[in-house]
Amino acid sequence: MSTEAPRRVIVGITGATGTVFGIKLLRAVRDLGLESHLVVSRAGQLTRAYETDMSAEELRGLADHAYAPGDIAAPIASGSFKTIGMVIAPCSMRTLGEVAHGVTSGLMSRAADVVLKERRRLVLLVRETPLHAGHLKNMLAVTEMGGIIAPPVPAFYTRPRDIDDMVRHTVGRTLDLFDLDSSDFSRWAPASRTGPTRRSPISESADPGDVEDPDDLEGIIGVKSQQSVTGAEHRHAAGRKSLPGLALRSHPKAHRPGSRSD
Repeated sequence: MSTEAPRRVIVGITGATGTVFGIKLLRAVRDLGLESHLVVSRAGQLTRAYETDMSAEELRGLADHAYAPGDIAAPIASGSFKTIGMVIAPCSMRTLGEVAHGVTSGLMSRAADVVLKERRRLVLLVRETPLHAGHLKNMLAVTEMGGIIAPPVPAFYTRPRDIDDMVRHTVGRTLDLFDLDSSDFSRWAPASRTGPTRRSPISESADPGDVEDPDDLEGIIGVKSQQSVTGAEHRHAAGRKSLPGLALRSHPKAHRPGSRSD
């Protein structure tokens, strides 16, 4: 008899900005052939409406099973329901706080608490900045309980072309934490010292191996060989450049302070 755990993963979406991370994660999980179980907080549904053109029904349709945020009788509320773990993407500070202190006021925090107590993988894509001491202490508490704090920080060494590239990289690195390979994003592949097959993301003109002092930043990026640019000229030039896809969708409504509490 096989004792392999069912290939199920729980996906939580809360009211922090970044609903796109949860959407992309659900699609990646589906492509990998895993069974997905979705819970979206009430504030998460509000943020979905602000940030995307996707309806609540369409979002639920991306998962194999979806539950109401107050459904504490759902299978994912029990440790006897086997999963490989849970990702909350994005994770609000309220949800982080509940998880950190074992406050299971709804299905989102209850499912996360179950994952921790069963010693399964919990990954929180926390979205907030700047952070005060309370946020940091909560992150430490979750880490000490075995959870992983994985803020969706973009990587620029892959030279992303647009927001979708950045999101796919974050989702891919998140799945790495479950030993799942989405094969849908660029990984770091430094140029060979003997025969680079691609340009180094650090420099267009110099191989770091050719620099006598590896800590010599000017030598690495070839600043000495480039034309000097004044600070004002640099800011002016930077202002004319932007990644495609960075324009945000306008919406007549605006969040009121404290409106995204979950």
